Amino acid sequence: MTPRTEVDTFLRVWTAEAEHTTRLLEALSADQYDFRPDPEGRSIGEMAWHLSEIEACLTFGIAAGRFSFADEPPNLKRPRETRLLAPGYRRVHEEAAARLANLTNERLTESVTFFDGRPMTIRDVLWNELLHHLIHHRGQLVLLCRMAGGMPPGLFGPNREEMKALQAKS
Repeated sequence: MTPRTEVDTFLRVWTAEAEHTTRLLEALSADQYDFRPDPEGRSIGEMAWHLSEIEACLTFGIAAGRFSFADEPPNLKRPRETRLLAPGYRRVHEEAAARLANLTNERLTESVTFFDGRPMTIRDVLWNELLHHLIHHRGQLVLLCRMAGGMPPGLFGPNREEMKALQAKS
């Protein structure tokens, strides 16, 4: 069996996180797209789509070898209905994954200039700016979902409703 490379590991972890993200987007209440408890913060719909923006923009930058706010990845127009967020995210994720299909371990140490002018390795862009950033904002979306009266799925274990159901069965 061929040993797993760091790129293989990243892609496996990212794919699993994308499945969690899709489950959360599918659980959002259809009537809460514009829910915004902080008038200066993102609404549920805006936060949900930001997850797509993270994946699209960062993989586009890696593929292009540059990060610029002037660059606009294709197919990134935000849907205006909750029911379109999960399928839109899946499409954006698949396009993002395709951009990284030929990424090699050797490229992980390449330095790129990030949006804010910082030099970063492609490794750091993938693990920190893409994956950890995605997880961070997904956590915020879980909280927004709860605050809007929704029931986010348990992502790394059962949520409270799922736990109650499990306890009732035993």
